Amino acid sequence: MEPNLIEGEFVFCSLPPSALSDYAHLKPIGMFQEKEGMTLILPIDAARQAKLPAEPAMRMISLDVHSLLEAVGLTAAFATALGNEDISANVIAAYYHDHIFVPSADAERAVAALKALSNRSKNPDNSTR
Repeated sequence: MEPNLIEGEFVFCSLPPSALSDYAHLKPIGMFQEKEGMTLILPIDAARQAKLPAEPAMRMISLDVHSLLEAVGLTAAFATALGNEDISANVIAAYYHDHIFVPSADAERAVAALKALSNRSKNPDNSTR
C-alpha cells in the first residue's frame, strides 16, 4: 500500500438533490445521494467560486493498492493508524482504490502514519522498531 497525497484541497458540500444539474459544471470528484441531500466532493476553488461552503479544507490521500470491494480489514487498519495520531478521516472506497480525506493541516502526518503502517505490514518482524 502506497499512500499518495493528491494535489489540491477539497470540501464536502451538501445540496438539494434537484440542484445537482446546477452544479455538475463544477466537476465534483465524488458524489453521494442521501435522504437529506446530495453530497458533492469539490475542489475548494470550485466551491468558493460557486459560493458554496468551503470549510473544512481537506486533502485527499489515494492508496495505491487494488483492494477488493469485499476485502476485510484494510479500512480498520488505516483508520486505527490515523486515529492513533488523532487525525480524522473521511473514507471513500471506489472501485480500484480507497481515498482518504483528512484535514489539510494533518495531511503530511497522515501520509507518514500510512507509510509506517505499510512498512509494518511489509516487515512484520520489525513492527516494534
